[in-house]
Amino acid sequence: MDNLIFEKVDNYIAELLAPEDKALTDTLDSIEREGIPSISVSAPQGKFLQVMALACNAKNILELGTLAGYSTIWLARTLPEDGKIITVEFDEHHAAVAQKNIDNAGLSAKVNIRIGKAIDILPQILANEEGPFDLVFIDADKPPYKEYFEYALQLSRPGTIIICDNVVRNGAILDENTTDERVQGVQRLNKFLSTCNKVTATIMQTVGAKEYDGMAIAIVK
Repeated sequence: MDNLIFEKVDNYIAELLAPEDKALTDTLDSIEREGIPSISVSAPQGKFLQVMALACNAKNILELGTLAGYSTIWLARTLPEDGKIITVEFDEHHAAVAQKNIDNAGLSAKVNIRIGKAIDILPQILANEEGPFDLVFIDADKPPYKEYFEYALQLSRPGTIIICDNVVRNGAILDENTTDERVQGVQRLNKFLSTCNKVTATIMQTVGAKEYDGMAIAIVK
């Protein structure tokens, strides 16, 4: 099967169950206009994040990798009035665009963008006792994925859902001799999940507009 059918089915799902309103389409437009990489989750994946947030009654969410705020908006819309999402973005330009998109979506009161390297900001969040988080979505730079997950565990409670995107890498995870640091990073995470007794986890392969990849989904025991 070629990727065109995957994209068509993604569009079919989006039209039925994950329609994008103007705030979301404006966010996608800003990605193209501002020269930001087009690597946000798809609409069905955004809806999946919403379903997961609702499943755990998320009131406190942590996201690593804001980009232009597309997934942030999907997640923030599930929060109650007193809910919050902390989202971490390394690139100052991306963060500035994301803030405008979040403002445009009317979600400023629920979203707090932290600018900097996640590996530096996570210890601060831990020290400030800003957890526990009900849901953690990891979609940042891949080499330290295992370390991000370990911080997520420290910032979780029993029942917290942790989701890590891009952990199949078009099947490249099967290459034991890879020199790609991104692939090596997710390989380290995936192996860690196989031995971590603090979570029940699986990896779901994904296809669609974002081609072939996968998400790791873990629930903290």
